[in-house]
Parts: sequence; structure tokens; C-alpha cells
Amino acid sequence: MKWSIPLTDLRITDEDVEAVLECLRSGWLTMGPRVEEFEQRLAEYVGVPHAVAVSSGTAALHLAALAVGVGPGDEVIVPNLSFVASAAVARYCKATPVLCDSVGPNDMSIDPDDVCRRVTARTRAVVAVHLMGYAADVERLRALCDERELRLIEDAAQAFGARTRSGRWTGTVGDIGCFSFFSKKQLCVGEGGMVVTSDADLASRVRLLRSHAMTSVTWERHQGYAESYDVVDIGFNFRLDEPRAALGSSRIARVDNDIATRRQLVRRYRRALRSHARIDLLWDEDDVARSSHFAFPVLVPDRDMRDRLRASLHDMGIQTTVYPGIAELSEYGGYLDHTLTHSRELAERHCVLPLSPLMTEADVDMVITAVSNGLG
Repeated sequence: MKWSIPLTDLRITDEDVEAVLECLRSGWLTMGPRVEEFEQRLAEYVGVPHAVAVSSGTAALHLAALAVGVGPGDEVIVPNLSFVASAAVARYCKATPVLCDSVGPNDMSIDPDDVCRRVTARTRAVVAVHLMGYAADVERLRALCDERELRLIEDAAQAFGARTRSGRWTGTVGDIGCFSFFSKKQLCVGEGGMVVTSDADLASRVRLLRSHAMTSVTWERHQGYAESYDVVDIGFNFRLDEPRAALGSSRIARVDNDIATRRQLVRRYRRALRSHARIDLLWDEDDVARSSHFAFPVLVPDRDMRDRLRASLHDMGIQTTVYPGIAELSEYGGYLDHTLTHSRELAERHCVLPLSPLMTEADVDMVITAVSNGLG
């Protein structure tokens, strides 16, 4: 299928290509100096002392959970309305994900009040997901976790470049934050992720576990800093490679401009759709100003209407998507909790419309017209 307007899109510039070509010409492709440079540039961007590059956003969450001590018998509170990786990391650590409701009815974010209700003696950590580029209320969650002696993991996979209510960057309020560089994300390199933290011990733990828990890595031995290595734990092969790191360092210089474009397009969507009788908009204008706008979801009255709208847009070559609640996925059906009222309704009613920094205002207007016609 060739979409007239895809859900998202990206452009690789000549500068991006040259950065990767320079890496290929160097002959060093595994984790090395360009990974270190990318880590430093991202740490400077979000204002933290430690950033550790890994192979994916899921790997970042997995290592973050291990670093804060999640293990067998523990519970990890995660939002039901999220990508499955948010819950899967608890199971990777042989812990139990406890699904939590959304704020609702017009806010998809994890509900701090519901988090509080679900804390038990077994709870080890809370995963706060910044969904669709909008910051969850991590300040309240930080206070709750401090009070209950819990660890707060920020899943900022969809929210690179967003701000919290206190003005801090997403990923920097919790004990540890996780980013994804998958192709749909604001800062994209194809595959990759990053763990950020102000805690040197957590950073050291993540850095060790990402490469088989070896006491030295190939680049260090190549440079003569170490002659051999020991393996001091059960680690993983979660390294980021040099070409992707080179691409990340090239693209991070443009991410603010791309986010500004996304924000401008979202405001155009909102102006046109806020008065539509069959559409409810999510979040409010203050949230829009802080968001980095991974996606633009809208709410329609029910699932049947949502599915008809998606079919209508599909026929016009306009791509859309939806996010099912984690409890609705076959592998996670056993975690279904009938008190997840808001998240289940939001999952049924939302439709994600196209958004990328390559879209024009004319593209947005075309989608708006198609939505209006599709809803009648």
C-alpha cells in the first residue's frame, strides 16, 4: 500500500548520510567513540550527568528495571494504555505487571491516584509512560514513590523533547528514564534507545549489563585501556552500534525544529476539529505547549464509529492507527482488571491521525476534510 499521507514520515539529509558514511569509512562499526559522543550529546540535551546508549527502547526499559532492583516476586505498576514493552519488562525480570488506569476521560496518561490504590507490600517500581509525547504527572508520582520507598522509571519512548508540568525534560524526574529511537520517534535512527539518570550507580549498572556484564568492552581493548575482561554478572547484548550513533548525533541538532513543526501542525488540527460534534480532543492547550507530539490522537463516540472512520481514511490513502490496552492483548489477558474504566474506554474510542515534521498544512487540511466527511 502506498499511502497518500502516511501515519508518519522522515527524511534523511545529506548531513545524516555523510555522518554514517564517515563511520563506515572508519572501519569501526561496533560500540565505540560515536556511541560515546551520542551519549554525551543527549545527556547535555536533557541536562543529566549520565546517558547510556542501548539497542532499543525496550532494552532501555529492561535494563532500567534490573538496575533499580526489580526481580522475582516483585510487582511493577504500569499503565494499561501503553505499548506492550512497558509491561513486558516486568515479566523479563520475573516480576508481575500491575495494570493501572488512565486519568481520563480526556487524558490518556497514567493516573497517580490509581497508582496509589494499587501499591502493595510487593510493589517495587512504577513505570510512568509519557504517552503520545505528552508528559504524565511525574511530579506527583515522584512524591508518591518517595513516600512509599518505590523506584520511578520513566518510559519516555514517545516523548523525547517534551517537558513536565514543572518544566523539566521528560525522563529526568524519576530515578531513571528511557528513550527510544525507533523510526516513528521524534529522534529516530531506525532502532536504538538510551537510559538517562542522575544516579551514578544506576548508570554504572546499566552500562555493565548492556554488554554481557563484561568489565571491559571491545573499544577499550582496541585502545589499549584493557588487555582482557572478566564477566561479573548475567548481562545482555544490548549495545548500540556506531552507524546508528552517528546518525543520532547528526539528527539531534534538528530535533527542536522538528518538534516545533509537529506542535504547529497539532494546533492546526485542534483549531479545525475542536468544534466537531463527534470529536473530543485529548489534553489541553497547556499540555500542547509542553508536548513533543509523537502522535495526534482524537476521540470519537464509540469503537464502531472509530473503525468506520479508519476504513474511510484508508480508502483515501490516509494511514491511521490505534493503541489497544495491554490487558486486551492475548498474552496479557490474564491481567485484565475490570476497574480499568478510563483506559479501556479511551482504547476503544481513540484514533491516531497522521503527524510528522514533513507534513504540510495542506496535508493536515486534507486529513481534516477526510475526517469530517468520514464522520458525517
